[in-house]
Amino acid sequence: MKRLTVLIILAFFAINIFAQDEFTLVKEGDAAPDFSIRMEDGSVKKLSDLKGKVVWINFFADWCPPCRKELPYLEKDVYQKLKQNKSFEVLVIGREHDWATVNKFKADNNYTLPFYPDPERDIFSKYAKQNIPRNFIIDKNGKIVVASIGFKEDEFNEIIEKVNKLLN
Repeated sequence: MKRLTVLIILAFFAINIFAQDEFTLVKEGDAAPDFSIRMEDGSVKKLSDLKGKVVWINFFADWCPPCRKELPYLEKDVYQKLKQNKSFEVLVIGREHDWATVNKFKADNNYTLPFYPDPERDIFSKYAKQNIPRNFIIDKNGKIVVASIGFKEDEFNEIIEKVNKLLN
């Protein structure tokens, strides 16, 4: 009985890992899919306009516990340290959130990170089908160099190291 239980647990984890890969639509080495974000003032920001910069894209939701755990690290260990670097940009994108939701979440948590809404999953659906948080690092040539799912502090620190290497 114990063996069967262990096999079932191992099979569940194997299926879960496979499913995560199945839900990712882009991989490291791919050109980052372009997208546009409509700003609150009506202007448009496009990913392609950021070519020549290292871009950190984070997909989150305000109800997601791993997202809530990850965002303070993104604020303190990434954004606060690199926001003055003109070759770097962070885009924190609220999956299925509107401007009111991302602005409230930002204010309630005292974040200075740049948050953007993706109310219809238009942006997210270019990168993945499901599972958050997700981080994508885009190099200066517009290629994906990191595609991660979930939050683990050691993996997050490895992403930071990679970003610092890209910026140097």
